[in-house]
Amino acid sequence: MMTAPLKPPAEVADFLNLDIRVGRVVQVLPFPKARNPSYKVAVDLGDLGIKWSSAQITHYRPEELVGGQVVCVCNFPPRNIAGFLSEVLILGARNAAGDVVVLTPRSAVPPGETVY
Repeated sequence: MMTAPLKPPAEVADFLNLDIRVGRVVQVLPFPKARNPSYKVAVDLGDLGIKWSSAQITHYRPEELVGGQVVCVCNFPPRNIAGFLSEVLILGARNAAGDVVVLTPRSAVPPGETVY
């Protein structure tokens, strides 16, 4: 699998404008209307409450995701994906097989904790 080319330079302010937080997956539902295989994922973000995401992480079984921690961008505008409002972007990277692997902290942190 080939690595994507490097994007143009960004300023530190570009990163600092992103609100990236750790959340805990509390529910995973099927999303058959999505164009690409996806789940509807509810993420507990502490004081921010429960937010929903459409996530292409279907190589995991739902029970593998529930209770686990994920890293999310929380301040993108909500996106309507096949009639479903996706409120946060769960971050991931593709493995050698092309599956999206969720990014997660190495140790448990409280839901809603900021990533910096």
